[in-house]
Amino acid sequence: MEQRRPPEYIIEVFADPSSVKDVVRGILHTIFFHRFFPSVRPKTRDILDLTLPVVEDVELETLIDQRTATIVRQLDTSSDMGAWNTGVRGLMAVQFFEKKRRKAWFTKADEEVCWEQWTLDITLATPRTEKWYVSQIVRKAMEAMLLKAAMKIVTTVNNEKDHIPPITTSETNPFPYQIIVNPKDDGWGARIGIF
Repeated sequence: MEQRRPPEYIIEVFADPSSVKDVVRGILHTIFFHRFFPSVRPKTRDILDLTLPVVEDVELETLIDQRTATIVRQLDTSSDMGAWNTGVRGLMAVQFFEKKRRKAWFTKADEEVCWEQWTLDITLATPRTEKWYVSQIVRKAMEAMLLKAAMKIVTTVNNEKDHIPPITTSETNPFPYQIIVNPKDDGWGARIGIF
């Protein structure tokens, strides 16, 4: 039986080198605030004149910090290699899983099935000039993008609920998750080993 593809929500992220880390962390925390099922005390953080939610969970914050540092390092490396002013890009995916019991001939094993994926398409923008008014234009564009991303997340989680599996465990976090930097596409090319 063929597995159904989980819904994927794409969020476009645009930031300059000085703000990319905070912007990516803010978007990741916003996603997890709405999809992290253990009880969470609401906290907020101001990013580019916007107030975004923060999940205070040591394990999750560590994972977000590690993956954000990885993508920022990769974007910095790419921009240092001569890709200036072209908009260096990177991808990051957040996946949520449910544990399902898989029955085989003589064994029973748990498998994790993805039920939702959020993909961040991150563009690192480096202005051609460092004039004050240009940096203000870039900052306003980043604020608009961050507001649009936060509103897309809120709208999506409020409208798209039917695919969330039932909670069938008493564990504190019933749905495992992972954050992947530059996920490999699982299209037909990847399946036959071309890419």
